[in-house]
Amino acid sequence: MRKLAVWVGLVLLLAGCRPIVGPPSVAPSSAATAGLPGVGDPIFPLLGNTGYDVQHYTLDLTVDAARNLLKGTATLRSEATQPLAAFNLDLLGMNVSAVTIADAPALFARSGQELTITPTAPLDAGAIFTTVVAYDGTPTPLADPELAFIKQGWNNRDGTIFVVSEPGGAMTWYPVNNHPTDKATYTFRITVDEPNVVAANGVLRAEIDLGAQRTYVWEMAQPMASYLATVAIGDFVRIETPGPDGVVIRHYFPPEDVDALTRAFANTGEMVTFYSELVDDYPFDEYGVVMMPFSLGFALETQTLSVFGPEMAMEGVNAHELAHQWFGDAVTLDAWDETWLNEGFATYLQRLWLENELGGDFLDKGMRQYYENLTVFKTPPPGAVEEATLFSEAVYERGAWVLHALRLKIGDDLFWQFLRTYYARFKDGVVSTEDFIATANEVSGDDLTDFLNAWIYDETMPPIPE
Repeated sequence: MRKLAVWVGLVLLLAGCRPIVGPPSVAPSSAATAGLPGVGDPIFPLLGNTGYDVQHYTLDLTVDAARNLLKGTATLRSEATQPLAAFNLDLLGMNVSAVTIADAPALFARSGQELTITPTAPLDAGAIFTTVVAYDGTPTPLADPELAFIKQGWNNRDGTIFVVSEPGGAMTWYPVNNHPTDKATYTFRITVDEPNVVAANGVLRAEIDLGAQRTYVWEMAQPMASYLATVAIGDFVRIETPGPDGVVIRHYFPPEDVDALTRAFANTGEMVTFYSELVDDYPFDEYGVVMMPFSLGFALETQTLSVFGPEMAMEGVNAHELAHQWFGDAVTLDAWDETWLNEGFATYLQRLWLENELGGDFLDKGMRQYYENLTVFKTPPPGAVEEATLFSEAVYERGAWVLHALRLKIGDDLFWQFLRTYYARFKDGVVSTEDFIATANEVSGDDLTDFLNAWIYDETMPPIPE
């Protein structure tokens, strides 16, 4: 994600497909327990839930954009990770009318953001089970005073809908295991009134003409964290160009700004090539941005379809959000106090793109100037953030300096090897700071633990490696 003036960061296919449904395995009730209503995240302990792993979401949504009404059916294919007597989903607001498991009605109860579901019989560890939740209402974005620059989740402005959920807003528009540690694949089937257009994550598999309405079927075939799921509904024009190695570059622009924005984002394919050669092949099938027709003050790296406000239509921001597709989206933080693993990487890779464009002196001088500023202003370390500093200079600029310091310490050849090894090892999963340090130690052949801990956790910036 990037915020204006500071660096702040963001299979079921077609109409006739049905979810795989089978009877759950039964375990003795004495062995089964309820999953916990939170994974114990250091900053947001109630986000996510334990006891199961979602493998795939199918979201069938009918949206009245003008009145901001949503009627939905969420189908979750999951695996029980313990003998499970009950489990929770995160859902804030909305009305739940029915829940079934394997086509059998299930008991459910609401308390705050927790939707507690009790199957008719306990689920055995390892059981694959399908949960269907029918719900409706007016989605209301989550307002967090500590993160006041963004209203998390489903937003509606004058009939244009956009979703920006980092860190916790996914639960405002669908029932979800709302933590990055439970990634899943997605199918979106979204029906809207004409002439609205729907953009979402992944690949547009079908458009079904219903006369006065149209259904858009999108598939996100690679695992995705819930905060990266997005939908945009409104007056958009799709601009599509072939990208490198078969990657499709498709943007969704307001019709009045198509020409200017097409020029502004014309080198997106070149950036994909640059990062692919630097790290590894682009991890998804398509990429592009959806540009809002009004100011947001930020851009967010929602997977395969970054959400932009028009004031962010700049090369550096485009490079930053695209870099997140590798670091943040394909490789994702495992806890919210480690946002530097997303933002530090994207900030540094953005600088590498600009170094490629403007030369090595640009990067060296720029990083040293940032070092001076961070020192003068006593910017806190990236590894010790709290809710109010999740998207601060600490994680962006000091986070980028962790990588630059490592590069200076071990040299370019080993640094590029580290970057590729780290990415390949944790692609499609989650990663911790401990994983980062362990990978650096392994690739370098040295114990860099104390060196890296100083850059990540010490209040005072360490000296620049020479």
